[in-house]
Amino acid sequence: MNEILFFGQNDKPKLIKNELMRIIKPIQFKFENENENENENENENENENEKQIKQISTGNYSTIFLFKNGKAIEYLTENDSNQNPEKIQIEENIQKVAVGGWNEAILTKEGNVFAKGNDINPNNPKELIDISSLIEDKNDRIIQDIVSGARSIYLLTSNQNAYGIGSNDFGQLGFDSETLPKTEKPILMMKNVSKIFSGNSSLSVFLLNSNQELFGCGYNEFGQLGLGESRKEQKIHNLTKIQNIPKGKIIDIQCGNLHSIMLIENENQNQNENPKRKLYSCGDYKCNGLGKIHNTYEFTEIKSSLFENDDNILDFSCGYFHTLILTSNSKLIGFGNNLFAQLGTGDTKDQLIPIQIELPELRFNEDISNYHLSCGLWKSFFYYSPPSFSNLEEDLIKLFERKEFCNISFKTENGEIIEAHKLILNYRLKDQNQNRN
Repeated sequence: MNEILFFGQNDKPKLIKNELMRIIKPIQFKFENENENENENENENENENEKQIKQISTGNYSTIFLFKNGKAIEYLTENDSNQNPEKIQIEENIQKVAVGGWNEAILTKEGNVFAKGNDINPNNPKELIDISSLIEDKNDRIIQDIVSGARSIYLLTSNQNAYGIGSNDFGQLGFDSETLPKTEKPILMMKNVSKIFSGNSSLSVFLLNSNQELFGCGYNEFGQLGLGESRKEQKIHNLTKIQNIPKGKIIDIQCGNLHSIMLIENENQNQNENPKRKLYSCGDYKCNGLGKIHNTYEFTEIKSSLFENDDNILDFSCGYFHTLILTSNSKLIGFGNNLFAQLGTGDTKDQLIPIQIELPELRFNEDISNYHLSCGLWKSFFYYSPPSFSNLEEDLIKLFERKEFCNISFKTENGEIIEAHKLILNYRLKDQNQNRN
């Protein structure tokens, strides 16, 4: 059985039958055909592993569950409580999914991107089309990553070029919205890009280049681009460099509708300790909360007694008007709008400053770093996704019964001597870092 907790809005679509429209505390999510008997035949363990969750992406358009075997199940917004979840047409070889407010995108392991939605294909918004093949430069059609905004989709190519497609009504594609209100083909936004950041309810976008310089554009009426109090224009049409960013490495940025949250990793002075991570926010505090009780027009640190000195940030996610945080001490922390109980606090009271959320007992609680968060507009998921390994690594783990420390070494075909426990640890850490990013 998959370890998935759900709370918040339980309609549009109805994700859990026989439950109220608002689920105020985290409860176990089960698929319609999921076997409730945990003592299944051992011969089915292999199939069970294939059904493990890799990623959950949710927005106003739909909620998609991606499994480690590359298949996915989609719950569409228009589905009523009597309909079964609709399976995505591309049922295999999916690497990542990204659901926006009114669109969605699927990245295959070959680097192709299929997308649908009103702003992507207005003539037939329910049809998945290959948008990566529409890039004019044929040498730039292998896609490395995808990100969805509320009405736009962003592509990062293997050549480190960033493209955008969909609505540009607030300049979120980096061009004047009057002359280019939308595009049905990907347009080049910037070169030499290492990461793209946005959110399923965001009309803004951030691009990080290889020099750790951050640029942003789009909706900025409440300062959610972090450009400072002097720059509060509703629309920022051109990619603009974000100044006064806190020192450290930018790990992630997630955007709500009126707020943005940045995760910074400080430089580690002691190699035997994990680098400390801190959260910074900017934008409007009244609707979504910034972990503060005042508006902030530049990225400033979120401070709380819940973030202890020995605690660290493992994961976080932004919804339309709320934010959830997971710490290394197994704390689930949230703040912001709670109209549909999307904070999971047991009520529908808004929380402007961080509050700890009570979690039920976790089945895989031996390693909290394998848990992840996914916030939709008015809903939230907390789920377990163990790291994946290649065949070689998986064979080694089975061989050593998951004992990472051992003294066994072996010789590869090219004669290289490898210590197996180091190989396992290196890939495990690499995979965990990629999941967090």
